[in-house]
Amino acid sequence: MAERGGPADEPPGPRSGAPPWAWPLLGPAVAVLFAAYFLLPVRVLGPERPTLSWSVFTVVLAAIAALLLKHMRDALFDRPGAVVALVSLMCLSVLVFSSAYFVISHDPGEFRGLRTRLDALYFTLLTVATLSYGDIQPRGQSARLVILLQILYTLVFLTAAATSLTGKLRRTAASRPPRGRGRGRG
Repeated sequence: MAERGGPADEPPGPRSGAPPWAWPLLGPAVAVLFAAYFLLPVRVLGPERPTLSWSVFTVVLAAIAALLLKHMRDALFDRPGAVVALVSLMCLSVLVFSSAYFVISHDPGEFRGLRTRLDALYFTLLTVATLSYGDIQPRGQSARLVILLQILYTLVFLTAAATSLTGKLRRTAASRPPRGRGRGRG
């Protein structure tokens, strides 16, 4: 019978983090989210269809918030897969706000300096980081409303998700034996 030595030998379980199949999927999942953000057409949304646009935005954000709450609970109880799910959902929420800014930017007078999806992503990340370089300026009421919603969403959901994520990672790290101790050097 082989002696068990460290974290690499640890079987998947409630204290070992994500199931073994989840970690390799995180990179491709995030890549797919970003590819979809840059490739999916959003012309069906925008100033020509405000009711549809606001409805889709609200439903998607509510669904992501519900999933974030579920996976924050999972992280609290050290359930497998919570870390991967939280990271993916946090990325998705940033991309939803970026999409909203890009769609709103097609309404003249809403933004100054926001022309592309990359501009929208840049602006979203600056808003999350509470920075501003002044190169993109919200001018209209819809743009300002989405910014306020993003700030509130970040304060409530993304901050709580990040806290859950770091707590889960700390508990996982604390439950593992220190590396290099108990082994002979040679």
